[in-house]
Amino acid sequence: MAGHSKWSNIKHRKGAQDKKRGKIFSKIAKEIAVAVKISGDDPTANPRLRLALTKARAANMPRDNIARAVKKGSGDMDASAFSENIYEGYGPGGVAMMVECLTDNVNRTVGDIRPAFTKFGGNLGSEGSVAWMFKKLGQIVYDRKKITDFDSFFEQALEAGADDVEDSEEMVEVRCDWTHFSAVKEKLDELDIEPELAEISQIPENYSEITEDQESTLQKLVDRLEDLDDVQSVFHNALLNG
Repeated sequence: MAGHSKWSNIKHRKGAQDKKRGKIFSKIAKEIAVAVKISGDDPTANPRLRLALTKARAANMPRDNIARAVKKGSGDMDASAFSENIYEGYGPGGVAMMVECLTDNVNRTVGDIRPAFTKFGGNLGSEGSVAWMFKKLGQIVYDRKKITDFDSFFEQALEAGADDVEDSEEMVEVRCDWTHFSAVKEKLDELDIEPELAEISQIPENYSEITEDQESTLQKLVDRLEDLDDVQSVFHNALLNG
């Protein structure tokens, strides 16, 4: 299992997001529109919108797309119809999984998610079945080669509001309280170092190693879930092979 590492997880997640950029833009646009409809279009007075805009910028979402989402939220959209739900379950090899959704039809969402788990050797669990294995945090990850002066970066990350900075041969990972993610990300952007990944994550407390066959099936399950319109993000605690 020597090829397994958290860096492999980061690279795969980044690659998957790049390939599904259009899909990701539509999901972020939904978040922006709902945030605007609920609390207005001023990011300084709307933390939820500020977070959605930070996510949009991290994904390099075009300004026109953002503007259209804000306009939609300012119009006749019924934001009260949408609810945020997190579904928990187990994937191949007993991997713990968290599926974050934003939906206007819970029955439809569950009706899509449950068979996806079943098809790929997993099962949808009850509320709280795996949530205890994860912690919701802001996560910003950099390729270690881009950090030329770690000590200086470490100090600036803490000054920006980071709670922890993890250094390894392959990556530097900055973690913070998820409610501070926008402020930390904006401050670190001033260093002009492009992160590999920047998002609000459900970060596992412990990781699980799986076989290559289980990993292949897990990837199919994650792809299936992420293709669903109601699913915003999928997280798991498997260590992937680089």
